Amino acid sequence: MRAWMTTDPPHLPGRGGARVLVHDTLSGQLQPAGPADGEARLYACGITPYDSTHLGHAATYVAVDLLYRAWLDAGLAVRYAQNITDVDDPLLARAAATGVDWADLAEQQIELYRTDMAALRVLPPEPFTGVVESLDLVTDLISVLHDEQAVYQVPDPEYPDWYFSVTKASNLMDGTGVSMLEADEVFAERGGDPERPGKRHRLDCLVWRQERPGEPAWDSWLGRGRPGWHIECAAIALDALGPDFDVQAGGSDLSFPHHPMCAAEARVATGHAFAKVFLHSGMVALDGKKMSKSLGNLVFVSRLLADGTEPMVIRLVLLAHHYRSDWEYTAAALETARARLDRWRQAVAAASGPDATATLDAVRAHLRHDLDAPAALAAVDEWAAATGNDATGPGQVRDLVDALLGIAL
Repeated sequence: MRAWMTTDPPHLPGRGGARVLVHDTLSGQLQPAGPADGEARLYACGITPYDSTHLGHAATYVAVDLLYRAWLDAGLAVRYAQNITDVDDPLLARAAATGVDWADLAEQQIELYRTDMAALRVLPPEPFTGVVESLDLVTDLISVLHDEQAVYQVPDPEYPDWYFSVTKASNLMDGTGVSMLEADEVFAERGGDPERPGKRHRLDCLVWRQERPGEPAWDSWLGRGRPGWHIECAAIALDALGPDFDVQAGGSDLSFPHHPMCAAEARVATGHAFAKVFLHSGMVALDGKKMSKSLGNLVFVSRLLADGTEPMVIRLVLLAHHYRSDWEYTAAALETARARLDRWRQAVAAASGPDATATLDAVRAHLRHDLDAPAALAAVDEWAAATGNDATGPGQVRDLVDALLGIAL
């Protein structure tokens, strides 16, 4: 599956030896992300394409983009993979409710997602992989788990679905922030089925769903059907990056059960860790409630763009909040970001300005310390508000906000 086109970030003077540190959800501490040199490997869970792209999506992928840019600036090569869950229950339900073919709906929303990501200047993943094109990867991984006696069929004569046995993996709940008392409820809220008869453990997760009437299905050694959610990401990530890659990223709503389930399946299959660091972005709210498809309180990037909002204004709204924080969107945030963008553009359009060396150092340092975009923005604000007669300063700042923050001035 093709991703989207963007321009390469400018090369900035100097690089320094500082590693990028990010907050690892599993350990609860700042950890180095990526190697000291060589290639950094990153996987970000993609969208289920039935309602694309709201500000919660955009906040996550802009956060991932900051990490990508910080790695490039540190001199690392980057291998960044992302999936698209282009067949799943929510997509099928939306297609049925709207009378649109599920595959057509998926392609429409994927194209909208591509357009939105390109507008926001998010660097594209490679590979960018749909589940439908990865069924062999999924069934091959399930075969490995079968050899490890880690999958089983429920004794349902009509729909003998296949499940991963979570007792085959240790430390499933570590770092999730979810207690065992809460696990069933959260699992059910986020796509699980703890009440399913015949399961060996209430948290066992679906890896292959046998064909139901009216649903898409594919032939396999597991029976005609389609894959479960968690096994898809595990298979695609392992194929693209191998085990023990550097960062697994996504929204904080993936911190349980999705990411622990993917990691557990991968550990059992490979004998190695899935990822070294787990990075989770905060949730975006509107009118006091988290934006969610179920509530319908979504602010879409495409709608903001159609209403005349410049993409860089939207990106600045997102960067104004630390990626790990939960925050609430308001229309006033657009005006604040628009004013900031105007100030920056006026400053870099001047014939001269303050020397930019300290500003570059500050922005680099803030981003390498847990992707602190608000502090980076403040450093550029300080430069734009100052005066100076360095003829190279404006151009250097134009390049640094492009390369590190993804903002085109």
